[in-house]
Amino acid sequence: MRWASLLLCAAVLAGEATAGSNTVYNFLRNDVGARGASLAGSLLSGSDDPDLLFYNPASLGTLTRPRASAGFFKQLMDINSGSVSYAQELEGIGHIGFGILYTNYGSFTQTDEVGTNLGSFNASDIGIVAGYATTVADNLYLGGAITFVSSSIAGYGSTGLALDAGILYRLPESRVELGASVRHLGIQLDSYLETREDLPLDISIGGSVIPRGLPLLLNLNFHRLNDPADDVGEALENFTIGGEFTLSRVLQLRLGYDNARRKDFKTGSGAGLAGFSVGLGVNVDDYQVGYALSSLGAVGELHRISVAAAF
Repeated sequence: MRWASLLLCAAVLAGEATAGSNTVYNFLRNDVGARGASLAGSLLSGSDDPDLLFYNPASLGTLTRPRASAGFFKQLMDINSGSVSYAQELEGIGHIGFGILYTNYGSFTQTDEVGTNLGSFNASDIGIVAGYATTVADNLYLGGAITFVSSSIAGYGSTGLALDAGILYRLPESRVELGASVRHLGIQLDSYLETREDLPLDISIGGSVIPRGLPLLLNLNFHRLNDPADDVGEALENFTIGGEFTLSRVLQLRLGYDNARRKDFKTGSGAGLAGFSVGLGVNVDDYQVGYALSSLGAVGELHRISVAAAF
């Protein structure tokens, strides 16, 4: 079989993954939704967005109304992904959220040792997420989520279970929010063959601030703090920055930068625009439409579109 082609697709899909990573289900690392992608995944602190379930489940506690979101992610070659999320408050219990992540890697040619065409095969991943958040003190939220993962490649299958946990603290007077999360802590329940692989564990911290006098939400996150590093400086190299400018009641401009992605997609002497992202958000009444473009430099661009609604 042409496993090399399949592995190449998986590597592109896991753009956030470190080169040489030996983890499985790397599609879980991908940004979810146009807003998250345009901010380069810098969403550990935030509010009133059901897609925050995938970044920091504690943020579900900030929802003021039931909300739903659906997104489409156009990747390179024939790889396509989608996401759906919904969250609401249950009075006296807390906030709950549900989501689905799906990736289809397309169709691949299957051959034998001498190159004879034996037909084709497909590969896909799906993650089903359920989350909960509660308020434990003024402006302090705790949350958790569980993800069931199912993956298939050319007739081989694998399942896994992952746990997320997060905390969010808001300082309204300073217009600052601080967040931290542990994501994708879990195991393979069934492996593809005989060897079980690690899930893409991600321990992250970060915060956001709205500078006084500016219509800007500024985010800074440090990701994958659990990755091996020789010193503190190297441990902090996996950072993202996102800025959301409110241009009017209807329109928002979003910019982002992912330092790890820029390093991963550097080719030759330069990286071009790799690691940078840009997007727009349009708000009309109870509906929001978002678009994001994320650059991989010379490799190409990734496109996302999302539609959200409040009820």
